[in-house]
Amino acid sequence: MKSLFASTARGLEELLKTELEQLGAEQCQVVQGGVHYQGDDRLMYQSLMWSRLASRILLPLTECGVYSDLDLYLGVQAIDWTAMFTGDKSFAVHFSGTNEVIRNSQYGALKVKDAIVDSFTRKNLARPDVDRERPDIRVNVWLNKDTASIALDLSGEGLHQRGYRQQAGQAPLKENLAAAIVLRSGWRPGTPLVDPMCGSGTLLIEAAMMATDRAPGLHRTHWGFRGWSQFDEALWKSVCSEAQVRARRGLQETPSRFFGYDNDGRVLEQAKANARRAGVAELVSFAKQDAINLTNPLAQGEAGTLVSNPPYGERLESEPALIALHSQLGRRLKQHFGGWQLSLFSASVDLLSCLQLRADRQFKAKNGPLDCVQKNYRLAASSSETTSAEIAADYANRLRKNLKKIDKWANQEGIDCYRIYDADLPEYNVAVDRYADWVVIQEYAAPKTIDAARARQRLFDAISATLSVLEIPANRLVLKTREKQKGKSQYQKLSEKGDSFEVREYDARLWVNLTDYLDTGLFLDHRIARRMLGEMSKGKDFLNLFAYTGSASVHAGLGGARSTTTVDMSRTYLEWAERNLRLNGLTGRQHRLMQADCLGWMSETDEQFDLIFIDPPTFSNSKRMEDSFDVQRDHLRLMGDLKRLLRPGGTVMFSNNRRGFKMDHDGLKSLGLQAKEITAQTQSQDFVRNRQIHNCWLIKHAGKETV
Repeated sequence: MKSLFASTARGLEELLKTELEQLGAEQCQVVQGGVHYQGDDRLMYQSLMWSRLASRILLPLTECGVYSDLDLYLGVQAIDWTAMFTGDKSFAVHFSGTNEVIRNSQYGALKVKDAIVDSFTRKNLARPDVDRERPDIRVNVWLNKDTASIALDLSGEGLHQRGYRQQAGQAPLKENLAAAIVLRSGWRPGTPLVDPMCGSGTLLIEAAMMATDRAPGLHRTHWGFRGWSQFDEALWKSVCSEAQVRARRGLQETPSRFFGYDNDGRVLEQAKANARRAGVAELVSFAKQDAINLTNPLAQGEAGTLVSNPPYGERLESEPALIALHSQLGRRLKQHFGGWQLSLFSASVDLLSCLQLRADRQFKAKNGPLDCVQKNYRLAASSSETTSAEIAADYANRLRKNLKKIDKWANQEGIDCYRIYDADLPEYNVAVDRYADWVVIQEYAAPKTIDAARARQRLFDAISATLSVLEIPANRLVLKTREKQKGKSQYQKLSEKGDSFEVREYDARLWVNLTDYLDTGLFLDHRIARRMLGEMSKGKDFLNLFAYTGSASVHAGLGGARSTTTVDMSRTYLEWAERNLRLNGLTGRQHRLMQADCLGWMSETDEQFDLIFIDPPTFSNSKRMEDSFDVQRDHLRLMGDLKRLLRPGGTVMFSNNRRGFKMDHDGLKSLGLQAKEITAQTQSQDFVRNRQIHNCWLIKHAGKETV
C-alpha cells in the first residue's frame, strides 16, 4: 500500500474524497487543499487516470525540520534520489512556503536542487539536468513553518490539463473545477444538459465525458511518473486499456443530449474543436445564440438541467450589461424552462440575485483567487413572465412618468442632455441623466446606516428597470458612483477609453465623455446660466474662470462675444475646451485658453473684462494652489479680485454648489459691489426637485443696475 496525496481547489475536498473512495482508495483524510489516501499501485494509476477533481497526485517521500538552509539540504539529501530516477532524466523543483530562514521560495528551490544533484555527483553518476518547462521528474516541496514536506509529483502537468483544450474563452474554468460544477449541479448522466453561455464548452465536455465513462486522463500524453524508476509500465498499460474499452462502450450507449450556446461564433468554433479532441463531438450540439433569446431545445414536457458559468465583471462599467443579462436570463428561463433544474457558478452573488429566483442549494469554491458560489434552482413548472419593471415597480413608474414629461420639454428646448430622475424615491438613491442615446446612472453613496448589500441590490434593480423603461441596450448605460468630492477629485481619470461624442445644447455643440472621468464634461444644472451668458455676451470681452471644459465660453462665443478667455488648472480640460470651441467654429487669437491656478492668476493679471463667469469649487486644497480655498469663507476675497478685473458697467455671474451658501451682502457693499440672486431663474425643469444643487448671482458695481 502506498500513502498518496491528491490536491484540489479549495472547497472541493469533500467531493474529491467521495470520488477517491469510489475508485477504491482507503483511509481517506480530508485536509485543506486536498485528500490523503492509501492504495496499491493499481489504485495509484487509476486515481491518476480517473480523478476528475484532483489537481495533482503526489507521492509523499519524507518530512524534515528546517531551522537552517543546511537542515533543508540534508533533509532532501537523505532521500535516495538515485533510486528515484536516473541521470539521463530531467527534473524540476516546485517549492512553496517560507519561514524565518528560508525567506524566498526560489532560494528554497535552489537548495533542494543542489541536494538532489549532489546525490548523483557524490556517487560519480551522471548529473541530471534541470528542465523547468517539461521535466521527466517533478519534485514538490511545501514548507509550513519549520517543516518541509517533500513529495514526488506523479502527475507532471496539472491533472486539469486533459489534453483536449488548446484554446479557451476569455475566462476559462479549469477542467477539474468544471467537473465539480457539473457534479454539484444535480444533473444525472442520460438526462439533457444545456449551457446557455458555453464559451469554449468545458462544462458540457466534462459532462459528456462523465456520461460516456471516458477517463479524464485518457488524452494526456505526458505524465510525471514515466521518468520514475519504479514506474510499472505493464500495469499502466492495463489501466489505459481498460479506460479505452470503457470509453468506446460508453460512447455507443450515450444519447446525444448536450446543447451549448454562445453569442461568439469564434469561441464556438473552439468549443467544437475541443469536443472533437475530447472524443465527444457527436454528442454535443453547439449553436450561436444570445442567452437572452434562449429557447428550449427539447420537446414540450421534457425537462433537463441548465448549467453555466455566466460572466461577471470587476468594474462598475461592466455591471449594467451584466445586470441586464442576468435579469433578462431569469425571465427567459422562467418562460421557457419550467420544470428544469438550473445551476449557476459565479463570483457575484449580487448578479445572481438579479435572476429573481430562490436557490435550493448552494456551494462555495475558489476559482483561482476568486471566492465563488454555485447556486442550484428548481424552475417552477408554470411561471408567468416577470418584467424588469416589476422588480422595482415604484421606481419604474416614477421614471416612466418623468420621462413622458421631460422628453417632450427637452425636444422643444433643443437639448440632448437632461436629468430624468434625481433620487425622487428615497429607496432608489440615484440620479439618471440622458446624454443623447446614452444614459448615465449616478449612485449617490449610501449612508453607513444603510445595509450595503441591500443598497447594492436596489441599485441593481434600478439599473434593470431603467434599461426596460428607457428601452436602451445595456451597452448604452454607464454607471458611476458619486461620493462627496474633495479638492481636485473631479479631475481624476477613471479609464482610457476615449469614447467622446457630440451633443446639442440649444445652439451649441459640445463633446461629452461618459466613461473616462468622474464627470462627463457638462454640468447639466448650469444649462440655463450658460444660455444667459450667451445672451449677455454680444460685443463683450468674456472671462471664464474654473472653466472646466469651456462650455460657457462656447455659449459666449456663439452669443457674439468680442473675445473669450478660458482659464483652468487642468491641461486635460483645457484641451477639451479647445475641442469644444473648435467644434463650434470659435477659433483664432480672440479665443484664448490659459492653464493656471485661477486664484493666483486673478491676483496677478492686469487685464479687464466686460463679463466674467466664475463657478469655483466648494473647497480645494490642490497642490497647485498655495493655500486652501473655501467658497463660503473666501468669497469676499474672491469678489475683491473680481472687481479689479471688471470694467465699469461689467457683470460677474457667480455660481457655486455649496448647500446653504450665504452671500455676505454687507461685505460686498464695503467692496462697492452689489449682488442679485438669480438661482431660481437659472434652474431648469429637470432640476426642480433639487433646488439646492447650485446657487447663482449677478454682481455689479454698487449703484449700477443689476439685471
